[in-house]
Amino acid sequence: MKHTISVLVENKFGVLARVAGLFSARGYNIASLAVSETLDPTVSYMTIVVDAKDEKILEQIEKQLNKLIDVITVTDFTKKEHVERELILVKVECSDQDKARLESLVKKYVAKICQRKENTVIIEAVGELEQIKQLLEGLSKFKVKELIRTGKIAMA
Repeated sequence: MKHTISVLVENKFGVLARVAGLFSARGYNIASLAVSETLDPTVSYMTIVVDAKDEKILEQIEKQLNKLIDVITVTDFTKKEHVERELILVKVECSDQDKARLESLVKKYVAKICQRKENTVIIEAVGELEQIKQLLEGLSKFKVKELIRTGKIAMA
């Protein structure tokens, strides 16, 4: 089961490495990691997505995270009500005859064309994982040249 965990930490060097180390030391691969400053530049917010097969080991990791000096709070959103989003940028090859079809697809989802150059279009989309998946399926009918994803972010 995928778990979305937020960790509020003091914004100091080495904190990210220590947090990630707790997961890797127990054999967990972090599927997604987003980190940024909060309104307070001395505090950072991490959103970590991890596929946890053993819930007890994940509970141990959460307890150990709470013991780290630089960690302020740890929240597992998996069983809590929350909002989650992901941002993607997709570079698509698009001929003049395909522009209308592409624009129609973009309007259907929470997306917008943020740059056009010759036969290339860059699309920006923000949404829930299912919306992003559906958009990417639709874009597979075009020639996708590049895809960049931020990973999931979440808020209670």
